[in-house]
Amino acid sequence: MPGPRRTDFKKPKNAKKTFGRILQYAGKSKFMLLAVFVMLIASTVCSVGASYWLKPILNDIDASIRAGNFATVGVQSLMRNLAIVSALYIGASLCTYIQSKVMVKIAYKTTNLIRKELFDHMQTLPLRFFDTQTHGEIMSRYTNDVDNIQMMLEQSMVQLVSSAFTFVGIVVMMIALSPPLFCISLVFMIIMLVTVSKIGKKSKHYFQAQQANLGQMNGNIEESVEGMRVIKVFNHEDQAIAGFDQYNEAFRSAATNANFYAGLMGPVSNGINNAGYALIALFGGLLALTGRLDIGTFFTFLSYAKQFTQPINQIANQMNTIFSALAGAERVFEMMDTASEEDQGTVTLTVTGAGEEKRWYWQDGDRRVPVHGAVEFHHVTFAYVPEKVVLHDISLYAKEGQKIAFVGSTGAGKTTITNLINRFYDIADGKIRYDDININKIKKADLRRSLGIVLQDTNLFTGTVMENIRYGNLEADDEECINAAELAGADDFIRRLPQGYDTMLTGNGANLSQGQRQLLAIARAAVADPPVMILDEATSSIDTHTEVIVQRGMDALMSGRTTFVIAHRLSTVQNADAIMVLDHGRIIERGTHEDLIKLKGTYYQLYTGALELD
Repeated sequence: MPGPRRTDFKKPKNAKKTFGRILQYAGKSKFMLLAVFVMLIASTVCSVGASYWLKPILNDIDASIRAGNFATVGVQSLMRNLAIVSALYIGASLCTYIQSKVMVKIAYKTTNLIRKELFDHMQTLPLRFFDTQTHGEIMSRYTNDVDNIQMMLEQSMVQLVSSAFTFVGIVVMMIALSPPLFCISLVFMIIMLVTVSKIGKKSKHYFQAQQANLGQMNGNIEESVEGMRVIKVFNHEDQAIAGFDQYNEAFRSAATNANFYAGLMGPVSNGINNAGYALIALFGGLLALTGRLDIGTFFTFLSYAKQFTQPINQIANQMNTIFSALAGAERVFEMMDTASEEDQGTVTLTVTGAGEEKRWYWQDGDRRVPVHGAVEFHHVTFAYVPEKVVLHDISLYAKEGQKIAFVGSTGAGKTTITNLINRFYDIADGKIRYDDININKIKKADLRRSLGIVLQDTNLFTGTVMENIRYGNLEADDEECINAAELAGADDFIRRLPQGYDTMLTGNGANLSQGQRQLLAIARAAVADPPVMILDEATSSIDTHTEVIVQRGMDALMSGRTTFVIAHRLSTVQNADAIMVLDHGRIIERGTHEDLIKLKGTYYQLYTGALELD
């Protein structure tokens, strides 16, 4: 039965530092930020000022009525004041429009810079990083996390600053209008904050539980869908339903409580605010009746009292969004701060000529050494993590043009050896030499350029067939790509595609068979024309008929090159110059096919079917 998946609620570890770092990116648009800041202040002044203008309007009306000249002087004064109020509200709207538009540009420019820097840095990370991170985890940083930063800058931060300015402006005006009435407002605001804070803690607890339960429920659904065949084979439909009901009920309970308390905050807040408003109206009315407060001040204060808690509520509403964005930003910056792949190599690769005249050389200062493709492992010990050694004292050599095969069960260390040749990982003990040059002295980009690789799982990119083949050598022309396809045995099926070499591939070549995708991978390696090839179980996922076609292409690819083959089917390595049988990171047998058959050891048992590769 599918098990639970844990989804933890994340808070920013260092919100101040993370926010400061975001501002560094946003600061590249400092003039636009200044414009936004000015517009925010102007908008606040206009909004608060428009509310304040209620005081002279009411006082002028009251005075003109008392004087008996409202129809003449009073109306004129009223129209003038209304024009001022209208101008202030129009000004506030205009400022809000400008700052919103400018802030959108800032937000997208900032996230564009962050996303670009993140992607650029990702290209420099060692393979070890990707071994410890799921694809979904990495993708979420480009999508959810960066999008949350964008939303924070575009909306939440502007709303936060605007609310803060508005709150300060209202407080100043309320104190200026009537300190006694402000004290009443302050008392009720404190009561509201304490009450809402307690309710908020309850709501937050249940929202965290809701998210965790949602993750578990979604995980259960995903696992059930992926494992539907297994569920049906073992007749576990009832258990699957029971398991889902458990997760669904837990989610329902948490979501109900979360939304109940979240929904409770509004009515409670409004109730307290209304009670405060009523008391202010009562007390202010008494002051107005006794002549200690003019009518304009009284009603203007009531207007501010109604607005008093709105900025606080708006700030509180934005904090969860901001903290969520900051938590996502920390994940983004954590990836950015991951150390890049180190490369202290000095030996470079140069290529002269083309076609049959093509020659490869190692360039070490003024010294030029022809590339032969001879590789030697000398007492190599390696561990992905210190406590678990994967390779134990491995020694082997491959002379120019030789075919070396690795045989063994899963986890024996076959792929690890080829990863070390590519310097995807650096060894702690022993030496690896390439044409008698320590590979640590060769620049990684040049080393990998001299190595072609065909993997078990073929990765094709969105683009034409021609572009996918050219991926092996971006400088290759169409003719070279076609020649590589012919060498790989892929030309025939490519020309039968709807647009031939111009056929678009999407979804990792989903419209092609596994064998066709593998032939394209061979063609891609062939167009690179490297002196050394690595074939990592390239035929393990295809049927026997297709294997014959693919094997023919690989044989053509291996001709004249030093080749390392990881074999799943022993029939593909019988013609190897040397076969290495690995078991738990050790070479237990080595020799030609004939030698190992005569030895009647592990290889013999694998070949005869007494043992099976797992």
